[in-house]
Amino acid sequence: MIIKKRFFKVPPYIVAEQQNNPITKDLYLCELSEILIKKETLWSENIKLDNHLLIFCTKGGGILQIVNDMVPFRQNQYFIIPEGFVFKIQTDETDPSVFYTCKFNGEKSKIMEKDFTVVRDLIPSVNNMVANRIMLFDELFNNLTRGFYNANFKYINLTFGHLLATFIYASKTSDDFLEEQNPGITRAIQFMEQSLDKKLSLDDISEVAGYSPSYLTTLFRKKTGYSPLSYFSHLKISKACEYLDYSKLKIKEISFMMGYSDPYYFSKDFQKKIGLSPRNYRKRVVGKV
Repeated sequence: MIIKKRFFKVPPYIVAEQQNNPITKDLYLCELSEILIKKETLWSENIKLDNHLLIFCTKGGGILQIVNDMVPFRQNQYFIIPEGFVFKIQTDETDPSVFYTCKFNGEKSKIMEKDFTVVRDLIPSVNNMVANRIMLFDELFNNLTRGFYNANFKYINLTFGHLLATFIYASKTSDDFLEEQNPGITRAIQFMEQSLDKKLSLDDISEVAGYSPSYLTTLFRKKTGYSPLSYFSHLKISKACEYLDYSKLKIKEISFMMGYSDPYYFSKDFQKKIGLSPRNYRKRVVGKV
């Protein structure tokens, strides 16, 4: 059984308008869905795709068949199937599997095709600084229900471009990114990732990096756009998002696990970086499978 929990198909006349709009013609969204598929179910449209298709597995897994390849996939993996291909997905014994999908096109998508992939792991969000892709999916769904006026679709497509970048260029903000740093910056970032439950001072981080605090701050900001302590704070909030999404831990407990001695300060910092309080962030997924 295949259940479309949420689904929105952009009307053809709106797609045509986007193709001619100088702001949206480079990359535009054609369809968005959240799909629940029962175990051992075959999903296939049996026709060549007329747009590129991004599929993000958030629960479960299975086998993707494209051309003559049979590729296993699991939770927290994604794949982009280029237009013109036929695909089949067989879900595994996990009940259920959940997918977010986007059909898209545009002049830029043809340039991006070299970055498309069949199945790829997503770098953990604590590394790539993308707190939660589901928030971007939710933002797209919310705005798609608000009507077809021009400004709304400009915003939708720019938001979709951000979402797409968090998939196909994820490595550029994590492992590949680290390899481009000098060893001192790499040591500092790895130290912070391993110390999310602690309070670190600039001196602590500088000592591990092997630089003076002032030189580390200058170099770190040049390489990442953040000061070391601001970067560390973002890592904590990103990890907190994972706990809020995938655990039943109390917000107070999460704040202590992230090294905050004051839950109020944790909530304030979370609101500043994510735009929602921890409580409201968690409420947004209530009722989801």
